[in-house]
Amino acid sequence: MIRVVLADDQTLVRAGFRSILSNEDDIEVVGEAADGEQAVALAHEQRPDVVLMDIRMPGTDGLEATGRITTDPRLAAVRVVILTTFDMDDHVYGALRAGASGFLVKDTEPMELLHGVRVVARGDALIAPAVTRRLISEFANRRKQPAPSPRLNALTEREREVMGLVGAGLSNDEIAARLVLSPATSKTHVSRIMTKLGVRDRAQLVILAYESGMITPGWMT
Repeated sequence: MIRVVLADDQTLVRAGFRSILSNEDDIEVVGEAADGEQAVALAHEQRPDVVLMDIRMPGTDGLEATGRITTDPRLAAVRVVILTTFDMDDHVYGALRAGASGFLVKDTEPMELLHGVRVVARGDALIAPAVTRRLISEFANRRKQPAPSPRLNALTEREREVMGLVGAGLSNDEIAARLVLSPATSKTHVSRIMTKLGVRDRAQLVILAYESGMITPGWMT
């Protein structure tokens, strides 16, 4: 059973998401929060698999709450998905850097919401959609040319290649097909890279790939 906490200051938004999620046999909504402080408290109390987190909430906002959850070792198994609208790109990028596993727009289709919750609950990240890549590319373009990160010295050449493809938003299966590997080998490479670099999930690998200068926006196009 996938346990979910909803964090949004709008009661109707929470009710809508609860209605969609509660109809699924494998998903249970275990709590609702109207602000970031309540979201953090519920994360500690319920230890959910996924927190659906709005960014703009009174008091402690979603960005601060996300950072507090993702940096707390006691909540290492809790994943945060940001709920946003297209006019909040700056905040989305900040949330990904703070440790969020991805984001969903509030007017997403019900099937996309369910898919997103399940993807994140199994340990993956919502980084594949083109809109996510556009967001990260846009903000990477605004940065000065980054210096190579010494953290990457721990990676083999093959691992660097795999990380670059993760940064481009490819799934394990897509990476396997491109590099002529088995999906299991591709998954092993990704897991080993995350361990070596000490990152939480694939979303953090994407951020690090851009910020370290490993890849640049549009490098595969």
